[in-house]
Amino acid sequence: MKNLNIRNFSIIAHIDHGKSTLADRIIDLTGSIDKREMTDQVLDTMDLEQERGITIKAQAVRLNYISNEAEEIQLNLIDTPGHVDFNYEVSRSLAACEGVVLLVDATQGIQAQTLANVYLALDNNLEIIPVINKVDLPSANTESVISELNQYFGFKSDEIYLVSAKTGEGVLELIEGLIKKIPPPTFPNDENLKGLIFDSIYDPYKGVIIYVKLISGLVKKGQKLKFIKSKITADVLETGFFSPDLQDSDSLNSGEVGFIATGLKNLKGIDVGDTVTLEGQSTSALPGYKPINPVVFTGLYPTDGDDYPALRDALEKLKLNDSALIFEPESSTALGFGFRCGFLGLLHMEIIEERLEREFEINLIATAPSVKYKIIKKSGEELFVDNPSYLPESRLIDKIIEPWVELSIITPDKYIGNIMELVTSRRGKQKNLQYLQEQRFNQDDKSFTARVLISYEIPLSEILVDFHDRIKSASQGFASMDYEIMDGRESEMVKLDILVNHESVDALSMITHRNSSLQKGNLLVNKLKNLIPRQMFQVPIQAAISGRIIARTNVKALRKNVTAKCYGGDITRKRKLLEQQKAGKKRRMKMVGSVEVPQEAFMAVLNLNEPKKN
Repeated sequence: MKNLNIRNFSIIAHIDHGKSTLADRIIDLTGSIDKREMTDQVLDTMDLEQERGITIKAQAVRLNYISNEAEEIQLNLIDTPGHVDFNYEVSRSLAACEGVVLLVDATQGIQAQTLANVYLALDNNLEIIPVINKVDLPSANTESVISELNQYFGFKSDEIYLVSAKTGEGVLELIEGLIKKIPPPTFPNDENLKGLIFDSIYDPYKGVIIYVKLISGLVKKGQKLKFIKSKITADVLETGFFSPDLQDSDSLNSGEVGFIATGLKNLKGIDVGDTVTLEGQSTSALPGYKPINPVVFTGLYPTDGDDYPALRDALEKLKLNDSALIFEPESSTALGFGFRCGFLGLLHMEIIEERLEREFEINLIATAPSVKYKIIKKSGEELFVDNPSYLPESRLIDKIIEPWVELSIITPDKYIGNIMELVTSRRGKQKNLQYLQEQRFNQDDKSFTARVLISYEIPLSEILVDFHDRIKSASQGFASMDYEIMDGRESEMVKLDILVNHESVDALSMITHRNSSLQKGNLLVNKLKNLIPRQMFQVPIQAAISGRIIARTNVKALRKNVTAKCYGGDITRKRKLLEQQKAGKKRRMKMVGSVEVPQEAFMAVLNLNEPKKN
């Protein structure tokens, strides 16, 4: 069966191609929100999204629209992020849709994340509607972008919609087109409730609120839900839809997208991708989502040890609507009790840290990010390590397998040399180079340019920290990148330990390639020299591998001016006072066992690569 008056669709694009602006225009032209309440990026509700100008969380909204055929159509629009770190948000959104709007910037053309999102849509068997945005700009190169869409995806020029999300040009035609081309949701002729959970949030009054797409059946207030995978039951306190705020309704029907307030206060067992039904009904679970495997790991510790329970509660609440976040308790001799957290990338990690500090008011210390290594011991035992502190001694290790990724970079051809130099310096190996368009003459600099897609294989650890910024610098901001996890490969990795005042600081340790260990050791000890406060005695800072010191520097001692009281007289009087001071410091150095390491020191490991070249 089909619900002919419903269309569920999503907008996918590379970052900053105008997804949120197009969503604003569609909302505005359908008249679903009072114009007095309309703001720029109305679906980006988080402060971080407004400040950074990016979408972090996928947001849904129900729009009621009267088509040219005078039919009232319910449009369920889901706005998705464009950054590679939030690719899982896109995949979850697409599972609740029957079609997508593929948005491409007329001034930039196809970018790396454009390709990745198209493949996601194809995997979900969705109808794809190609749209070129920003056609009103003087720098728009519409014909070239049409040629790219035709060459790479096979779209014909008469299938492509030309719009300006800012002015609204062409948007009404796009709405009419998606109503005709995107199929209505289908559902089995079954009265049993079956709903896919594609997101969830926590409300202190209503408990867990799940976002669902109903495949079949009907749900209304007062009924009792059952979560098929976790076997948990809950009462239906409220049902409703997104407008974009939560709006109550009497019920949700087959094919609709909406929310259900459950009242659950225990957050365990509520998983995105689970299937809900009514208690007493028998139905099979939906396929759900492909498991998300975090690739970046770091330790998060509260600066105040008393905030540990609050940090645990905050992480549990964030995990409700961020299924890619994983965490488990860990302890550090330097930082106390905290959590080892897994993320999909550095931006994902940064956003979670900021949300913890802003929304839950917890001050944090984060350790150096790491990836998960497979360790094969000489005894044959295998284990996975994402924390340098848990790496076995080198004499016990036979092999270390590190994760590699397939890296795709799209750049103007004149920056190929800079890109290649950067990637090869990070142990990258080129696989392929493909021109996306024919060369064309650029009137600005009187040169011929074309855009190329370069594929590399590179260790994941090499692109974690500042690689994206370096790519942008090497291409003057024109290049874009995307990556996909491949396999693991044997590498000569070592554990780099940092000793402050002869004591190892476990939170500053890192796993790095042997060839770059000396450079990183020198860079780190010199950075720490400027960050660790001076004491009344000299503080040595050392970098070591397997107990062998490879780099050292000293934090100079503070010295009281003991000769200030000497006015004139023989120089031997001053020397005598200085020798007494020196002897006293030696005695005190034996008594003082610890040096306070400031929070900035733990962040120094985030930028240990070679200085940027002008």
